Amino acid sequence: MTIEEAIHTAIEHENGVRDVYAEASEKVTDPIGKKVFTVLAREEQGHVDFLMDCLKQWREKGKVDPIQLKTAVPARDVIDKAMSALSAGMDVKDRSGELDMLRQALAAEHKTSAFYQKMVAELPPEGKALFQPFVEIEEGHVTIVQAEMDALNGTGTWFDLLEVSFEAG
Repeated sequence: MTIEEAIHTAIEHENGVRDVYAEASEKVTDPIGKKVFTVLAREEQGHVDFLMDCLKQWREKGKVDPIQLKTAVPARDVIDKAMSALSAGMDVKDRSGELDMLRQALAAEHKTSAFYQKMVAELPPEGKALFQPFVEIEEGHVTIVQAEMDALNGTGTWFDLLEVSFEAG
């Protein structure tokens, strides 16, 4: 796969994940869940915009200028600390709809993450440099979605990401 083809494919992946989050943010009734899905949909749209810019640069110059890709997702250790702070015994509600949306999101994130890992492994150095930040960011997305699922399965409540700096970036 060429770098241009990889960028096109990455845009398709990011659009797909964004759409999963956007749809979930419209359907979910829990305010924290809505916030998480909305922020992640916005983050994925930022990835699409970034990749569109990269595609334009690649077509015009045959290279992509090094730009640091920003993320609203906190570092894994921050997520883990917040997750460990969850208290047991909170109200148990039927969150099967949210769990279904999270399963879809997790599947999309795993697929996207696998694509980026493959590109880092297979592309020449300029492709590796472009896609390596996505590997780390998508790992954070997987962690957040899994944490949400764990919280719903374990305590019946949403993992409150508002306690961590989710808007920073």
